[in-house]
Amino acid sequence: MKILNYFIRLSLIVFVLVIAKSSTNVMDATVENENTNKTVNLSTMALKVIEIEEDLKFSAIDTYTGDLTGYVYNCPLCNGTLACMPEYDITDGKNTYYDAEYGEVYIVASSRNLPCGSIVSFYSNRITEDRVVAIVLDRGVTGNSLDFLSPTLDYAYTNIGRSSVTYDVLRSGWE
Repeated sequence: MKILNYFIRLSLIVFVLVIAKSSTNVMDATVENENTNKTVNLSTMALKVIEIEEDLKFSAIDTYTGDLTGYVYNCPLCNGTLACMPEYDITDGKNTYYDAEYGEVYIVASSRNLPCGSIVSFYSNRITEDRVVAIVLDRGVTGNSLDFLSPTLDYAYTNIGRSSVTYDVLRSGWE
């Protein structure tokens, strides 16, 4: 009977040690998990999805190089309306448009190489230090050039002027 009692006690002690050791290993394994199929919480997963969507939103379909110039709604060859959206009022100096996918974007004119509603992206420290995202809502230039709708004639001459620009097409026309 003493042997059986001793065996049961020893078995319980071994059992408790095995459970304690295995639970410690599980915690270590969770922390040190290098597997790509890690378990993540939903908040982290949602943030990653948003990050991927943003990257996709700003991936280029095509890239062009042309001249960047500035213009105003009442320039000598302008009629005060946009070729792609004649009903959109820009006579108050407004030079932005709200796009459902890209938010508040600048307005540019391009040649017929880019369909109306195309979204372009470029860097110009004359406008801002950040990426400039713009929508094609007007015509009047040739080739791959872009004409930036400026709030005032002074802004068009002073800030924009004429320079070479390389821009990415993020969306081709209204989709």
